[in-house]
Amino acid sequence: MKKIAKFLVGLLSICFVSLGVAACDVNVNVNGGSGSTGGIDSVSPSDTESDDEGGSEEGSEDDSSDVDTDTDSSDVDTDTDSSDVDTDTDSSDVDTDTDSSDTDTDTDSSGDVTEYETITIAEAIELCGEPGNITTERYYIRAIVKSVTNPQYGAMIIQDETGEIAVYGTYSADGSIGYAAMEEKPYKGDEVLLSCILQNYNGTPEVKNARLIEFTSNQGKVDESAYTDMTIAEAREAQEGDYVKVDGAVAQITYANGMKPSGVYLVDDTQSIYVYDADLAGRVQVGNIVTILAEKDYWILEKEESAAAKHGYNGCNQLTNVTVVSISNEDVSYNMDWVTETTVKEIMDTPLTEDITTTIYKVNALVEERPGEGFTNYYFFDIDGETGSYTYTQCNGGDFDWVRAYHGKICTVLLSVINYKSTDSACVARFLPIAIYDEGYVFDTAKAGEYAVKYHALDQFESVYNADPEKEMVTSVSSELLGFENATVSYASSNTDVVYFEEVEGKTIMHCVANGNATITITGTYNEKSYEATVDVVFIDPDSIDYITVAEAIEVAPNQPDGGSVVTVRGIVGPSIVNKEGFYLFGEDGSMIAVLVNDTKEFAGLEIGHEVILTGERERYIKDDANAVAGQTCIVKAVIEVNLYGKHEYSTAKFEQLTVAEFRALDKTVDYSTKVYVVTATVTVTQTDYYSSISLTGDNTSITLYCSGAGQYSWLTQFAGQEVTLELAPCNWNDKGFWASCALAVYTEDGKILNTLYFDTF
Repeated sequence: MKKIAKFLVGLLSICFVSLGVAACDVNVNVNGGSGSTGGIDSVSPSDTESDDEGGSEEGSEDDSSDVDTDTDSSDVDTDTDSSDVDTDTDSSDVDTDTDSSDTDTDTDSSGDVTEYETITIAEAIELCGEPGNITTERYYIRAIVKSVTNPQYGAMIIQDETGEIAVYGTYSADGSIGYAAMEEKPYKGDEVLLSCILQNYNGTPEVKNARLIEFTSNQGKVDESAYTDMTIAEAREAQEGDYVKVDGAVAQITYANGMKPSGVYLVDDTQSIYVYDADLAGRVQVGNIVTILAEKDYWILEKEESAAAKHGYNGCNQLTNVTVVSISNEDVSYNMDWVTETTVKEIMDTPLTEDITTTIYKVNALVEERPGEGFTNYYFFDIDGETGSYTYTQCNGGDFDWVRAYHGKICTVLLSVINYKSTDSACVARFLPIAIYDEGYVFDTAKAGEYAVKYHALDQFESVYNADPEKEMVTSVSSELLGFENATVSYASSNTDVVYFEEVEGKTIMHCVANGNATITITGTYNEKSYEATVDVVFIDPDSIDYITVAEAIEVAPNQPDGGSVVTVRGIVGPSIVNKEGFYLFGEDGSMIAVLVNDTKEFAGLEIGHEVILTGERERYIKDDANAVAGQTCIVKAVIEVNLYGKHEYSTAKFEQLTVAEFRALDKTVDYSTKVYVVTATVTVTQTDYYSSISLTGDNTSITLYCSGAGQYSWLTQFAGQEVTLELAPCNWNDKGFWASCALAVYTEDGKILNTLYFDTF
């Protein structure tokens, strides 16, 4: 085994106790809980956002529905009612028949021979019968454990040469001891003899209330010749499909739906990596030393593969198909001096082509708990309180209850990006906290000038300008969270013919006015301590770009495989789309088309009222061409070629008035997705423990506002129960049998309140 040192020594001290940990000299916690409730499936790292009306706010980042194995309760018997578990230990319930026709024989310690008439798994599946059937007779099955999917109940998959079947729960031979309490129990690869009841649960054959008559351990009995011994750093660099042998300390355990252990983080002297294996996760505790044989893998949810490829994301760097060689409870582990100290912002800014998934960093982070509708999200933000992302959970946040104690505090966190959620417009990091230390963080105000530049000034600039932005610059930065006020920021240009800064009524305004290059020097100062950074910008005249109008773009034939549907369009940026990352683009004549951006970075510096030239693909957005719906006319994969800025009002020349009933009656087969209607209706918000939704009611009917939760319409929910007049764009992104809508604006006595959702988000 490689060089051993105390776990995390040289970084921060941790003392491990049982399944949890207690801190030595600092307040620290890691997740050391064990699994709890039923089911038989295991899952890989992933997550979901609903495209349907309703659903959970912020996309419900408990994303168990978006995994590569189905864990729907209708498909798995997760009922733990006592009436559903056979705990009868009466001798009449066990097949003690020793008729000479029995085929399996075993000799006990007294020398007596016990014979068992076994059936194959194929025969067991046949005996399960129709849905709802449960056998009254017990049967014997001899098979190999393919995986233990829930170590608390002994849920497993067993297999023989005829097939495989799920085992709902495993007990001792007399039924008195559950799997978790057994001193000796079978694991993946072991041969078992089970006494079983068989059932068909909602169409799925399975073994119910299995009693372990005997098992033969095959642990360690594996040919290692195909595996190459590597450090974890070397395993991270191995090719997909390579067979590796690694050893390391368990730094964290992950959980799948139902709090079932699903995988572990391993660390050694060189690096960290995620190991996706429920069997291993169910057998270890944080701090254990393990040696495993595994296959190198990069995991991406299948439906996200094309989006991930577009952004250059290769997937979660992990090991799969694991065989356990050894597990040790020794109070020793690996040195983690290799852990890099960085910031959450730097992690978020790391290019996707640089593989950082499942490696561990040390950061200072603001920890936040955000309860949702039936779930809880935990976020880790940088010290600006804004830049960050959420934890990856498949348990409605229940696997991170231990994080709650740090809510609202800036802590030292060992943090890892376990994977990214990939969409056409962006890849969003999902974090996995390894450990959290509350050390009473106090910001060094001598670095306030540096903070002001890095977190507030640098991001104001674009690399290329095509028009004068006339942009008001940040000149003062204060932070209640960090405890300082009025760190000043100033700007200087190396070429004032291209870029210059003007003082107007106490504000600093940036102008970029002529072709050429300039270097901007940004200086942040606090208490006479200064920090400088530079950024290069270039101005390019946009007159050479050919474009068409919004009205002309609407007429372009969509979805042309020869590239004929690519359009470059000039228009005015309108309100945000909801639940799809984009905005509405308006022409001078009032024509309107939905635009989905290629990357959420396109929102940087973009505002409603800017005039832009953008390029994208003219598309008819529909999931199934066989559906008798019009779908959604739009431009997708849009890139802003030129931002001409300005504060233009989008044209309402083509807007029409409708009643709620008239809007609801719009023919689903006719394309209304480039129209805007003015409708008067009552705002209705529905809130439950598990979801929220928002709609517009009137005329004894309602209009659905397309969203993942009412929180996406926070600017409109203030009018709940009131009758208001709104601008509505019909939309149908998911083949519904009716037109839903996106609210662009609500009229008030003081003017319009605009939908700025994604302009505020990104």
